[in-house]
Amino acid sequence: MSDNFGLSGDAKAKLLARLSNRAPAQAEERVRAKPPLGRPEVVSDLDMVRRAGEALGIRNPYFRPHEGIAGARTRIEGASYDNFVSYNYLGLNGDPRVNAAAKEAIDRYGTSVSASRVVSGERPVHRELERALADVYQTEDAIALVSGHATNVTVIGHLVGRDDVILHDSLSHNSIVQGALASGAHRIAFPHNDMDELERLLAATRGKAERALIVVEGHYSMDGDVPDLARLVAIAKTHGAHLMVDEAHSLGVLGARGHGIAEQARINPGDVDIWMGTLSKTLSGCGGYIAASSELIEYLKSSAPGFVYSVGLPPPVAAAALVSLQIMHAEPERVATLQANATRFLHAARAHGLDTGPSIGAAIVPIMTGSSIVAARAADRLFDLGINVQPIIYPAVPEQAARLRFFLSSLHEAEQLDRVAEAVAQVMRAVQSERIDLGALANRLAAE
Repeated sequence: MSDNFGLSGDAKAKLLARLSNRAPAQAEERVRAKPPLGRPEVVSDLDMVRRAGEALGIRNPYFRPHEGIAGARTRIEGASYDNFVSYNYLGLNGDPRVNAAAKEAIDRYGTSVSASRVVSGERPVHRELERALADVYQTEDAIALVSGHATNVTVIGHLVGRDDVILHDSLSHNSIVQGALASGAHRIAFPHNDMDELERLLAATRGKAERALIVVEGHYSMDGDVPDLARLVAIAKTHGAHLMVDEAHSLGVLGARGHGIAEQARINPGDVDIWMGTLSKTLSGCGGYIAASSELIEYLKSSAPGFVYSVGLPPPVAAAALVSLQIMHAEPERVATLQANATRFLHAARAHGLDTGPSIGAAIVPIMTGSSIVAARAADRLFDLGINVQPIIYPAVPEQAARLRFFLSSLHEAEQLDRVAEAVAQVMRAVQSERIDLGALANRLAAE
């Protein structure tokens, strides 16, 4: 009798060969380790910053929970602080009229529209807000999305493609960069606010691209400065390029009525093809918007992935933003007070010998430290003095561009601003006088 289970010798040999070849692969799959997710270089940078902070005895300044509305003052762990980390520029977050509008919207519509607006998420408050935003920029229409960051990513990524070129400022927000990358277009970052270099780069690449899109910010959130809008409009027209301006930190901040950089620069808003902004700053909500021609808005409403495939803006958020915009129109003194406060703090800081970079003193004033360690130490000391300000350090900015970043609002008071400017100057002098043995710190981190 055969002992080959009914198989011929040749067939049995082939079967054993297949099994033997398969076994190692199966064993390998059982023991293969999964590498950690995330980019190793980012993980390394974050770990280095954490360990350096611990080695220097600097507390982590991030993710501190505020126990109420963060205005000119705030409460953290039961203590009160002068607050300079919130972009509640016109003090409308927490305004009783804004709160009432949000509560009424909840009673009428609930906390969510429970669908994309294309399907069944459309509510009257959405169109009311969009028409009000279009009026600010004198455009035919506007569209509101649930995320400011996603607005830039989905819109930029959906307007241009591989045959096009995007030129954006080197200090553009991450959302602009991510949108440009998502588009697949040829991406060029021109030196910050360098209009001559922008024009040179555009002239050199325009002939190779079907379409060109220039993207800038109306008010830069790190440096607190503004671009030359008139020159940008002229460059775009000369080279047949489209111009997009991100007004995230401009609305409610620039111009006599807070209508943004076009009002401040006395430029016809119609000379800009696309206006983008957010609802989370002046308008005390959350989300983003685009104001443009009705043709472009209809295109986005019908096909932009971040709008079509996303839930509609929550009704209480839309209502809060709409009422905030109405209050901004009705009470222009809020804009004037914000601008006066920012200018006062800028001048006070400079009078104490502090480097405020290129800030124009509209709402954002950086105090340049030139060192991440100096910035982190200064913020830590100021927190002990009851002053809450964030250090902006490497890798968020280049090491030599480390800073303390102050957000001003219409709620701050003159005495408060003068007192804080003096305290910052004293702390900066003390921290800068302290020797830091970078070699010893590096050796210590390497040994851990």
